[in-house]
Amino acid sequence: MLLFSHPVPLKGISVDVQVKGFVSDVSATLKYKNEEEKALEAIFVFPMDEDSAVYSFEATIEGKTIVADLQEKKQAHKTYDDAIHLGRQAFLLEENEDSSDVFTCSVGNLPPSQVTEVTIKYVQELPVEADGAVRFVLPSILNPRYTATGRDHNLSVTASRPLVPIGDIPYTLSLSAHFQSAYGIAKIVSNCDISPVEYTDPDKTAAKVSLGEGHKFDRDVELLTYYTEVYRPFVAVEVGLSPELVAPGSFMSDPVVMLSLFPNFLNPQEEVTMGEFIFLMDQSGSMSCPMRSELGAPQRIESAKETLILLLKSLPLGCYFNIFGFGSHFASFFTESIEYTQESMEEAVKKVTEMRAVFGGTEILLPLMKIYSTGKTERPRQVFIFTDGEVGNTRDVIKEVGKNAHNHRCFTFGIGEGASTSLIKGMARAGGGVYDFITGKDRMQSKVLRAMKCALQPSVTDVSITWDLPPGLEASVLSKVPTAIFQGQRSILYSQLKGNMVGYTCIHHCNLSVLNILRISYEQQLRPLLQPQPMKAPTVHRLAAKSLISKLEYGADVDPEEVEKRILETSLQSGVISSLTAFVAVIKETKVPVDGPPVRLDLPVGLCLGAAAPL
Repeated sequence: MLLFSHPVPLKGISVDVQVKGFVSDVSATLKYKNEEEKALEAIFVFPMDEDSAVYSFEATIEGKTIVADLQEKKQAHKTYDDAIHLGRQAFLLEENEDSSDVFTCSVGNLPPSQVTEVTIKYVQELPVEADGAVRFVLPSILNPRYTATGRDHNLSVTASRPLVPIGDIPYTLSLSAHFQSAYGIAKIVSNCDISPVEYTDPDKTAAKVSLGEGHKFDRDVELLTYYTEVYRPFVAVEVGLSPELVAPGSFMSDPVVMLSLFPNFLNPQEEVTMGEFIFLMDQSGSMSCPMRSELGAPQRIESAKETLILLLKSLPLGCYFNIFGFGSHFASFFTESIEYTQESMEEAVKKVTEMRAVFGGTEILLPLMKIYSTGKTERPRQVFIFTDGEVGNTRDVIKEVGKNAHNHRCFTFGIGEGASTSLIKGMARAGGGVYDFITGKDRMQSKVLRAMKCALQPSVTDVSITWDLPPGLEASVLSKVPTAIFQGQRSILYSQLKGNMVGYTCIHHCNLSVLNILRISYEQQLRPLLQPQPMKAPTVHRLAAKSLISKLEYGADVDPEEVEKRILETSLQSGVISSLTAFVAVIKETKVPVDGPPVRLDLPVGLCLGAAAPL
């Protein structure tokens, strides 16, 4: 356990959130002051949501702002290291190569007594919860990610951070949030203390709140916004940047379309009653940690068990099921899946209540491979996973799930504060299921029932998108076309329009067609005229770039070199960070270069009450 005793150069974090409908634009400013007698290199490892498209990084020193360049990661590291060696101030922001929800911010050669601010900006799609809430989360908790002994991976950057007890973190957090919705805002609630909702428009289409003082970084900051109408499909068309700013044919030069769909199947679908349900429960040591950092909070495994029992009692008679527990090793309740009856359900519930968090580290890949390699695949198989997400091989796990998505759908529950959004969202998306996060009892039942309702819907086997476009235009799909579309569940797709837009002011409509295993056809037509909007900020382009980068990073390795080339090209052209790029800024006009190498200081994070520190 690495305890921290030095003065902390990070003094405060201030966050401005702008939510428009289902998209947030966030600006987070980190204020540093060096109170040591020597120059410092301050290293801050922090969580970000998996869906965040980071598009800007800048530093402000003595009133002067320096905007960072986005470079290929190896080149960015060289630029940063060369500047530090020359005694110049430099700044580096990078995404973790193993998990895209972990970032590292390095502030190098921070002179004694100097005050510096760095600002990170990102946009993000916001999910719709089971009860209709639009959910924004500012992650505050970053749990250490487990790396198995002997694995061909470096130790996770999350494991080497110094720790302080929750409540003793020496930096502060302030947050203000503004909301806009054309359909009206009914209410805004939070898991943290916030100011009363202040409506800034008489028809209640705009509102603002702020975080109460004294946030202790003991939980993620969650804001749930309830709009008066949420289940309505919409389309946004964003024009490209002008030829004076970007090269013709580049990612930012052509219009991008964002489609948000809420399927409503006209034909009633039969439920999958004779399928097979496999439940995978995390029993690693970290699951003994409390759900929240407060006295009396239940252990993560207790909440996971409660969630699992709700699901068990919702299974249809006649299906088959089995339950696995995993950690450093794994074991199943039954040698193979058994038929679901009242007696077998009661036996399984009894076994679930006896589960304990005593299986060591979090290794999910081996039990998944075991499940995928066994069983009667003629039965539709639904895999439910309950975990706090503390794994060190996130990308490997997601790719394994994706390889088996043709006969195994994957539904995931992130348990407790700080569950990895990359792992939880990534597995569900790769496996054609849905995900959710359980941080307390609030709304647990609605989340469980939504997952089960989706699992009982037939699998989708073919999805196609057709466009009715003016002559000379064609649409190229950027995001991964979903392999599963569920009744009433939102799906977001991005497409880029190629061709000559001159003389055309609108797009007529597009069709999304789905053919499922029951041969029921579903088609949703977006008939309103789609007027391309003048670009104030390329928000849709940035979201589309993030979607394309994610599709490439987690896709099949058909040609790794070509995939890497496309990721770099998309990232650098759009200005959205990826695992292969990093932001770097250098102060070249340093009055007096720093003499000698700076003292490295890893900034501390909070250790939750009752949690075990990483070794």
